[in-house]
Amino acid sequence: MANYSHDRIVPFKDSELSKKQQVAEMFDKIAFRYDFLNRFLSGGIDLSWRRRAIRELHVKSRQEDSPTAILDVATGTGDMAILLTRYLPGARVTGIDISTGMLEIGRQKIARQQLDQAITLQTGDSESLEFPDAHFDAITVAFGVRNFENLEKGLREMLRVLKPGGRLVVLEFSQPRTPGIRQLYNLYLRLIAPTLGKMVSKSQEAYQYLNDSVKAFPEGEAFIHILDACGYTHPQLRRLSLGICSLYIGEKQG
Repeated sequence: MANYSHDRIVPFKDSELSKKQQVAEMFDKIAFRYDFLNRFLSGGIDLSWRRRAIRELHVKSRQEDSPTAILDVATGTGDMAILLTRYLPGARVTGIDISTGMLEIGRQKIARQQLDQAITLQTGDSESLEFPDAHFDAITVAFGVRNFENLEKGLREMLRVLKPGGRLVVLEFSQPRTPGIRQLYNLYLRLIAPTLGKMVSKSQEAYQYLNDSVKAFPEGEAFIHILDACGYTHPQLRRLSLGICSLYIGEKQG
């Protein structure tokens, strides 16, 4: 399996912990402010990106039964899992994450919305999924693949647990190509987001890591080629909001 430069981008450069351990520690630290910062730093547009991703599961299921067994990888505080149950009636969602702090916030949200019967959150490693082969109808990952320690290993594991004909939908930050917009976006990620992140969550490292990992991630066509190399069929790319976010789709051969 290939290694990519983003695999080596870590939140705490002086730490001897693995990337996986550092990412878990970072999200544990900011869990109490994560939802607020998500909405604030994105202006709430991240919710529309998530809804757009879920529509791709609708498109896939028009001529078939709607996906019911769904895995949400890097579920965090459960935003994507909650939206999946809202827009896909009858869906049962399993959300996994390596951050116990994020999962605890997510469980509180799910309990408040009385979704305990539809959503299960559990500690889990995307690169070593504790599920049988061909177990899920669909898999979603919203802003989590950048955090994989080994990108291809995580993608191949998700393909393993996906049913034949099932669909993977990935949302990830990317860099706009439009001159002017790209420069403003880079300025925002480099200076504004880390400063605001430090003020609100007391962790500048988390939002400096956001900048560094977005720049190093193999986005766009490069990620499409990786999906293809990992065994996904019909890989597709949709650029959202002038390229600030990208939506990737891959299927398991049916």
